[in-house]
Amino acid sequence: MKDKTPANINIKNRRASHEYTFLAKYDAGLMLQGTEIKSVRAAEVNLQDGYCTFDHKGDLWVHSVRIAPYSLGTYNNHDAMRPRKLLLNKRELKQLAGKMDAGLTIIPLRLFVTDRGFAKLEIALAQGKKLFDKREDLKAKDQQREMERYR
Repeated sequence: MKDKTPANINIKNRRASHEYTFLAKYDAGLMLQGTEIKSVRAAEVNLQDGYCTFDHKGDLWVHSVRIAPYSLGTYNNHDAMRPRKLLLNKRELKQLAGKMDAGLTIIPLRLFVTDRGFAKLEIALAQGKKLFDKREDLKAKDQQREMERYR
């Protein structure tokens, strides 16, 4: 009998913590179609340039997230760069919409598969860092690394 538990899929956007400071994090469902879940399970996803926007109906969409076409797919394969709808509660959508008007942005941090086999996207309400903030973070990281070496 085949085991239906998916492999431990955890795809991260490592560049995001360097570019942004995170104010709040949310787990959102991801509306996929066709062979996209097979590509996610094969870890063929790039979150680097992703961002989220609201449409005129109030739905949240993620853009510029590349889910590679499934290698064994046929002519029914999905488009790699299409916008995908995020599934959140109405209360969470209202909170995010209000914060986006204040000049903040929503970026994808992590894509993972739950125990039940659903693809989820961890998104963050973020504020862009200035150059001196990035330098200070790098200095703090170097100092922490040096302290760990001496221990």
